[in-house]
Amino acid sequence: MDRSATAPQPAGLRAVPLRLRVETSFSADESLSGTPETIAGHHGREAAALFAESVSFRIPHPPGIPWVPEVDSAEGMRTFFELLQTHVQAKEFDLRQVIAEGDDVVLIGRMISGVKKTGRDIDTAFALHTTVRDGRITRYHLYEDYAVAEAYFGD
Repeated sequence: MDRSATAPQPAGLRAVPLRLRVETSFSADESLSGTPETIAGHHGREAAALFAESVSFRIPHPPGIPWVPEVDSAEGMRTFFELLQTHVQAKEFDLRQVIAEGDDVVLIGRMISGVKKTGRDIDTAFALHTTVRDGRITRYHLYEDYAVAEAYFGD
């Protein structure tokens, strides 16, 4: 898929180089299946290196989801990626649109992941809002369906 058609590049857009790195990370490396969980497992430190020392991290979720820790730093992001790999098995990742304006980059798509504890799938649409300042990600806000809770806790 030619993603350049879905993400116009306004003049002076500082986030574009990172957008391209994020998009490439999630879609180009076939050995990683192009999924965030797999990338995190193989490149957790490299992924964490994209983040600023201070990070606004938010993934709305019910209490008890073990792969969503309290995060406020690049080191916390590394921990998040490691926990994600421990608890979730990547199955499918479809990045459908990248919207970039100013310092903000929003990725929209659908992902399917298996919860290792229960064997159930998380099949959810998502929106990931990131903010990039001085070449580092300062915001990581992921919005997804509560299918995550169902897959982890059951009915």
